[in-house]
Formats: sequence, C-alpha cells, structure tokens
Amino acid sequence: MITSQLPRASAVWRPMLWPVIILLTWDVAVTWTIVQGWINFEAIEIQYTLYGTAIALFLGFMVNAAYDRWWEARTLWGSIVNHSRNLGREAVTMVDETVPGARPGLVDDLVRTQVAYVHALRTSLRQQRPPDELAANLCEDALHRVLASTSLPTATMSEAGRLLNEAHRRGMIDDIARVQIDSTMSALTDAQGGLERIQRTPLPIQYRFLPSFFARVFCVILPFAVFPDLWWWTPIGSGLIGVMFLLAVQVGKDLSEPFRDGVHDVPITAISRTVEIDLREMIGDSTPEAVTPIKQVLW
Repeated sequence: MITSQLPRASAVWRPMLWPVIILLTWDVAVTWTIVQGWINFEAIEIQYTLYGTAIALFLGFMVNAAYDRWWEARTLWGSIVNHSRNLGREAVTMVDETVPGARPGLVDDLVRTQVAYVHALRTSLRQQRPPDELAANLCEDALHRVLASTSLPTATMSEAGRLLNEAHRRGMIDDIARVQIDSTMSALTDAQGGLERIQRTPLPIQYRFLPSFFARVFCVILPFAVFPDLWWWTPIGSGLIGVMFLLAVQVGKDLSEPFRDGVHDVPITAISRTVEIDLREMIGDSTPEAVTPIKQVLW
C-alpha cells in the first residue's frame, strides 16, 4: 500500500508505459495520415462525447466493484487484528496456570499459536511459501501437523483448539471461559473464510474484460473524432483523454486483487507484524520491529 500523499510516479506509470506509447503513436499516425489526405472522414460524424460518457460509466462500475473488494479485504483483516487481540487477552486472563494439574507455559503456547496463525494466513492469501514464524512459534509436533495440512491457517487454528481443550481438561478454564474463547476462534475462522473468498473469486469476466475492451476501442476512434476541432493538437488532446481512460482501467485492475503482493496491496505484512507485537507483549516475550514503509510503500 502506497503511504505517500501523492501517487508515486513509478508505481502509476510503469504498468502504463507501453499502452501510453502505443496510444500516442497511434494518435500521431492518424493525425499525419489525415493531414496528408490519405484518408478523409469529413462526411462521418462520431458522437465521441456520448460514447465517452457511456464508457466512463462502465469504467466507474468496474472501479467501484474493485474498490469494494479491496475495502472488504482490509475490513476483514481489521477483524483478524481485533479478534487476535481478544484471543490473547482472554488466554492471559481466563486461563489459570496456578490450579493443580495445570501445565506451565500453556498460555504462552496458545498466544504464540495465534501469532503463527496470522502469518500463516498472510502467506496463504499471497500464495507464498510457509512463513518462518510457524517454526518460531509452534512446537515440533504441531509444526509437522500444520505443514502436512492443505490449509496452513486452518491447521494452525486447529492447534489452538487443541490447546484450548487441554486447558479445559486440566481444569485451567471453566465452561464459560471455554465458550468465550471458542467464540473468538470462530470469529477468526469466519474472517478467514471471507478473505479466502475474495482471494479465490476474481471479478466476473464482464467487469474485467468489457470495460477494458471498450475503453481501448474508444481510444482508437477518438483521434478521428477530434481531428476536425484540434488539427495538429489532436495527439495531445486525444492522448490526454485516452490516458485518463487507460488509468481508470489500471486502477480497477490494481484494486481487484488485494493480495497480489504488489504496491497497491492490503499491507498484510505490516498488519501481521502488528498483531505479533501486541500478542508477544501480552506474555512478556521479546517483540520484533514493526514493519515500516519502504520507499513510501507499506507491505
């Protein structure tokens, strides 16, 4: 996620470089061809204003749908943060390690398992290799079970459930506390399901293809339409309008994939580290450094 007040020029224009070059080359070629008299469109009137308005509305639908996906992803990660803190607080305050038969360190294991969970969820959504935080926070047996599973975050949450059952069996929590902690885990699972739905369900093809297609068609016919009014200024006028349409298409593409691990991503690395810091402080562990923006990009 870009944190600067203004968009970074490189992040905006790098994916737009070749489309803009092709667009301007086409505008210049059309202008030169008409000036030389090789083609004549004087008898044809193109209602480019009407077409442009219709296409702009179409692009607006795509960008709004893409932003809704991005914002829902960020909202669900906010839910992950809140419920992770709740789980840590409940583990520390509700699980009693002083009762007879209690296992010392079970609270710490439960909190560290939640740390492993958020990092497992992060890498799962980005389709990356298992994170180093799994080995750093899980015992050897739990680590083997998690790595052998299909879904790392689901398996990690199951390990937290095992610890919760052990605490209940040892009499470290009562029934009411167990239900409360289990409901927090269920809320985490619900948020995970929403995030996986976004990651596995792309925008419908109509939203991804048609606005982009019609915007490019409009850019092709635009220099023919504006030449009678602009003459030699046609490449500038047509090019500026075309760039605006192409930028709208690119914005929709960038926002529609919030876990692509790009500069427009939801900054789940920083969010996961924030959760880790908060949870480790609850049990008195040493904490890592917070993730800070690199060249005005927060990952």
